[in-house]
Amino acid sequence: MSKAGALDLASGLGGKIEKKEVLSAVEQYEKYHNLYGGADEERKSNYTDMVNKYYDLATSFYEFGWGESFHFAHRFNGESLRESIKRHEHFLGLQLALKPGQKVLDVGCGIGGPLREIARFSLVSVTGLNNNEYQISRGKELNRIAGVDKTCDFVKADFMKMPIPDNSYDAVYAIEATCHAPDAYGCYSEIYRVLKPGQCFAAYEWCMTDAYNPENREHNKIKAEIEIGDGLPDIRSTTQCIEALQKAGFEVIWSKDLAKDSPVPWYLPLDKSHFSLSSFRLTAAGRFFTKNLVKALEYVGLAPKGSQRVQDFLEKAAEGLVDGGKKEIFTPMFFFLARKPL
Repeated sequence: MSKAGALDLASGLGGKIEKKEVLSAVEQYEKYHNLYGGADEERKSNYTDMVNKYYDLATSFYEFGWGESFHFAHRFNGESLRESIKRHEHFLGLQLALKPGQKVLDVGCGIGGPLREIARFSLVSVTGLNNNEYQISRGKELNRIAGVDKTCDFVKADFMKMPIPDNSYDAVYAIEATCHAPDAYGCYSEIYRVLKPGQCFAAYEWCMTDAYNPENREHNKIKAEIEIGDGLPDIRSTTQCIEALQKAGFEVIWSKDLAKDSPVPWYLPLDKSHFSLSSFRLTAAGRFFTKNLVKALEYVGLAPKGSQRVQDFLEKAAEGLVDGGKKEIFTPMFFFLARKPL
C-alpha cells in the first residue's frame, strides 16, 4: 500500500484544480447532490464534471487512508485488510482466466493499484481507462516505481465513449468504478464493443440490494450520503445491473453479492467501533487525526481552502457506507462474470 504522508496529502489536495479554486469546486460538487438540493437527472447529465471534481478533491484522501487500491474486499477471519484487497484482485484475474501476454482493460482504474497487482499476478498487459488527469499522472508515476511502466499504461477517456477500436481486448474488468456511469446499459455496451468475441467482462459493482426500500426515509438518507461522499449519480440495484448487461448483449455466466458471506464485514475498517493498528488511518481515531491534520494544514496555507469540506463529505460517506452495510441495503461487491458471445 501507498506510504503517502502528511506532506503528500497536502500537496495532492485538489488534484489538478488550481489551489485557489478548490473551495469553489467543493461548493459546485456539493450542489449536485440531494443533501444540498441537487437532483438525480442533473448529476447524470453532468456526470463527467461531477466525477472529475470528486476525484480531484478526494484522491489524496483515498491514497492517504486506503493505499493504492481504492476498494473494499471480501475478507476472511485472520486476514488483514491489505491481504484481502490483494486476494479480491487476484480473484478477478482467476475468474477471467487470464493468460500471460493477454491485453486487458481496467475500466475506471483509479491510480492503478489493482492494475499493477493483476498485471504482476497474471503476467498480462493492462491498460487503465480513466477520465481524471490527476489520477492518471499519479498512476504513471506509481507504474514507473513498480517497474510495470513497459507493460501497463493509461488512456484518458470517458468510459461512456471509449476511443478504442472494436474487439481490442482479451478481457475487461471494473472494480467499484462503473457505478459512476450515468447509464449502466451505455457503459456496458461500450465494454461489449471493445471486448473480443468469446471473451469475458468481470466486475464488482456498488449496488442497492433487494432489502433497500425507496419509500423508507432512512434508507434514502443513507443512499444520499453514499452518493455525495463517493461521487455517484445514482446507485443502481443488482437487478438493474444484470438487465443492463443482458440488454448490452452479454451472457451472464454467474453473479453474486459477495458481501453476504464475508466472514469479516466489508465495512469493518470504517466502523467507528473497530480499531486496527494495521489500518489505523481508516479507524475513528485515525480519521479524527486526519481531520485535525487537514484543519492545521489548511490553517497554515499548506492545504487549499475547502480541504476540510472534502474531508467532511468523505466522513459522511463513511457513515453512510457503514449504516448501509449493517442494514444490508447496500453492497460494494456485487460480482458478475459475463461473456461476449462468439
